[in-house]
Formats: sequence, C-alpha cells, structure tokens
Amino acid sequence: MRIALLTRAKDRLYSNRRLVEAARARGHEIEYVHTLNCYMDIASHSPSVHLGGQELPFFDAVIPRIGASVTFYGCAVLRQFEMMGSYPLNESVAITRSRDKLRSLQILARAGVGLPLTGFAHSTKNTNDLIQLVNGAPLVVKVLEGTQGKGIVLAETQKAAETIIDAFRQLKANFLVQEFIKEAGGADIRAFVIGGKIVAAMMRKAAEGEFRSNLHRGGTASLIKLTPEERSTAVRSAKRMGLNVAGVDILRSSHGPVVMEVNSSPGLEGIEKATGKDVADMIIQFLETNAKPKRTRTRGQG
Repeated sequence: MRIALLTRAKDRLYSNRRLVEAARARGHEIEYVHTLNCYMDIASHSPSVHLGGQELPFFDAVIPRIGASVTFYGCAVLRQFEMMGSYPLNESVAITRSRDKLRSLQILARAGVGLPLTGFAHSTKNTNDLIQLVNGAPLVVKVLEGTQGKGIVLAETQKAAETIIDAFRQLKANFLVQEFIKEAGGADIRAFVIGGKIVAAMMRKAAEGEFRSNLHRGGTASLIKLTPEERSTAVRSAKRMGLNVAGVDILRSSHGPVVMEVNSSPGLEGIEKATGKDVADMIIQFLETNAKPKRTRTRGQG
C-alpha cells in the first residue's frame, strides 16, 4: 500500500515515528504529508491535493494526525483525499464530531453512554442554576477547545465556581461545567480501540497536587484490566463517534464508568510503554484489511 501520514510534526513525535516504522516493516510505502502546506483543486470530476508545486499521487490510505488547533483545515484536506477515493484511518466527519466536546457528549448521551453530569449555558443569569445542575461544587470547568488537560479548572467551592465561570464568560470562551468525580482519585482509564475492539488499556494517575491525569501534565501510566462494562462503554463510544481508531477516556465513578472524552488522534507512546503492546503495528494491520478504494462511508459528504 501507499500510505500518507497527514501531520505537521513529521518524525518529531513518537506516534509518527512508530507508525512509519510499522508501515515500512510490513512492506508498505509511507510518506509524511504536511497538513497546512497542502492546497486543493476542488473540481467535480478530478479533485486533487497539491504540495510544493506538485500534485500528490493517489494514496491507498491516509492516517490523519491532525492537531486540534488545525482541525478545520486538516479535515478539509482529509475530506479531499476521501473524495479522491483514499481510505482514511478515521473519517473527516468522525474527527470533526469528536473534536467538538459539546456535540460529542450530546451524541454519547443520546446513545445512553454513561457521562458525568454536564451543564452548558450562555447567559450570565443562569450561573447558579448551572452549578446546581451538576450537584454544586466541587466541579470542573472545561473550555470546549482545550486539549491535553489545558483549559480545565477545578472549582472547589461555590464562590470559586462563580468566579471562574464569570471569568470565562468575560473572555467569551465556550465552556462546559461538569461534576467532579472525587472517587476516581485523580485517575482515569485510556482504552485504545481499533476496529471495534479494545487492543490495549492503561490507567493514568495524576501527579501529586494535580487533578488532571494527562501524561503531558506529569501523570503516570500503568497496565490495567478493564471490567466488561468498561470495555462495552469504550467500544460503544468509539462506534457512536464513527471512529475506527480511538482513545476513550473513562472515569470510575460510584455509578459506573463515565466517559470524559473520545480522542480521534490518540498518542501511542503512553499506551505502548504502559502495556508493552505494538499498537502501531495493529493500526497498520487494520489498514491492510480495510483500506479499499472508495470505501469511505461518507466519501467527504459530511
């Protein structure tokens, strides 16, 4: 197969290096395609993608590693590849859906997936009611555009919650208010899903004095065995998002597993080192089985 790795970081990132190693080890051609340097000929009969003054060749598969800050343009480029018949590891529609925190939670809620109590409002007149919707303080305030634990604040008291919410509104930031799952103890689970199956799972534990368990913020990771309910929750969440490959972040609450986020571009370093599994190779194997021309479900329509 000829594979495009759609990214800005090239081999600076562990995940990119591992995917390239795995693809080449299995005899495939793979090349980096810089997301923001691409430009497109949006023609009805022969759509194309160009880079550096040249039209790119046809790729059997595209692995999108699109940064959150360039989701709009990155998905436009991926959609163009889909129109040309390339098979995306994750489709542009599914990535866009998962990157919208509010939309993704609404989709999961409609499917009956367990979630933390979550509130969303615009008017400053509703602050107190919003806080009560999630059973009051302590609570978590999340900026919708945040990634890797950025833009997430823990408000431990009612007054702190009011102050944080008012500050975010002054900045005209879109944000969610969620209940704080104290019983999780600063730990969460990352379940790695490929093709509707759990292939690896780890528990991430927050650093001392921190409530966010992201590895980018000093958290540690270890191997974990999922319960049947956690496995079902992760698989259903990825399926509802329409993602072939996903990192599903779950908290263990007193009322069962609750999903915090479904990541459409999950990193490989933490999960591979914590579990000892060759997740990159599993991703390439999935493409070998499924990457057929014009097999994309939406064909760039959404």
